[in-house]
Amino acid sequence: MHGHGKDTLKHFERMFEGVQPNDVTSVCVLLAHNHAGLVDEGMHCYASIVTDYMISAKLEHYTCMVDLLDRVGHLQEVENMVMAMPYKPHVAACMDLLNARKIHGNVEMAECIAK
Repeated sequence: MHGHGKDTLKHFERMFEGVQPNDVTSVCVLLAHNHAGLVDEGMHCYASIVTDYMISAKLEHYTCMVDLLDRVGHLQEVENMVMAMPYKPHVAACMDLLNARKIHGNVEMAECIAK
């Protein structure tokens, strides 16, 4: 949140050496990627959380990834992620999605989300 995303990620990497992250720490790592705008690294981290650390993605994980992808305009990937997640998006997430569609000028997808 304070512009030190890359430094934060270095600390998390050191912290995870020999330690199993949990739901909370994995969400924090995703948030650090999100705030630093590190899309590719965030996608890699998300995949690692699910496959390497065997952490079941919670709504908070999905919300972080949707926000990360939305910020950089990866609208189709966002739609795919939202459609595939096993949770119903909460109101705040839907509002974020609608706002991102407005910013990126995608009225058609905004109408779909609103429905």
